[in-house]
Amino acid sequence: MVLVTGGTGLIGSHLLYKLIKNNEQVKAIYRTEKKLKIVEKVFSYYTENYKTAFEKIEWIKSDLLNIPSLTDAFKDVTHVYHCAAFVSFEPDKYHLLRQTNIEGTANIVNLCVANGIKKLCYVSSIAAVGEANKNGEISEKSEWNKEADNSVYAITKYGAEMEVWRGSQEGLDVVIVNPGVVLGAGIWSYGSGSIFNRVYKGNPYYTNGTIGLIDIEDVVNIMINLIESNIRNERFILIAENWTYKKFLQTVAEALYVKKPYNEAKKWQLQISWRLDWLIHKLKGRRRRLTRQLVKALMTKKKYNNQKIKSSINYSFKPIDKSISEVSQVFLKEV
Repeated sequence: MVLVTGGTGLIGSHLLYKLIKNNEQVKAIYRTEKKLKIVEKVFSYYTENYKTAFEKIEWIKSDLLNIPSLTDAFKDVTHVYHCAAFVSFEPDKYHLLRQTNIEGTANIVNLCVANGIKKLCYVSSIAAVGEANKNGEISEKSEWNKEADNSVYAITKYGAEMEVWRGSQEGLDVVIVNPGVVLGAGIWSYGSGSIFNRVYKGNPYYTNGTIGLIDIEDVVNIMINLIESNIRNERFILIAENWTYKKFLQTVAEALYVKKPYNEAKKWQLQISWRLDWLIHKLKGRRRRLTRQLVKALMTKKKYNNQKIKSSINYSFKPIDKSISEVSQVFLKEV
């Protein structure tokens, strides 16, 4: 039996459908009943019989810090996909990020070891990969620099990876995937879905940096492939293509039939913007929308190397143009 944490998230929900389609016995963890509707909606993209598929999942209400309910969830489980995480780049969310991403992952690893789980697949992030070399390229060999101005999210995802590697030292077989920006339908309020939402509503600006992109189906297919393979104790960058933000945002706008972003946000404008955002946060308590680290990421040109995963399982990625088109079609039906 397979256990999926974060089953109501973008990756988790699409993964669940693929597992059910493959006739796997599946348990999944959820926190609120409201989010189960997301999974049903995602399933409906794949099949008209989505309710039947959804009902095959054994749902367990829990969170990553609830040891008793997590312990129950691990009964009869042989493989685990750990997709659950808290995503935020707001500095004042650091302690919550640590609790969910590091302590929560430690709990999952401990239970995997205690229950003799055959293999754990952990969904990390390219935010936790090391710095680029002189040519601006990043691979699995890139070294993490703890002295760098890393975001709070990146710090906690890296810390979570350390817990997974600790599990591997205790005899647990693991694989780690580091996806870039995952393009998939189902959630439009945050993640990549929020980008489609913002572009649709009118976004006149683009930045001078680059972005690593991958389709949700590629992420899910690779995860399943890795956990079923003999590969163990390895990590893989999951990027299909490296694009500029300008190309990405303009391609999304074209697919959504709206006006393309036409103004480049200059560095000095972004530097002022994140400071104003910080000031508004302090004065009015509004959640941070722009941070220093996020601005840096938006302005940085990086190239993620995907050769390791391509050669390890002989995988070919879906073209990003096609992915954007498919996601946009779903978005326009639901807007």
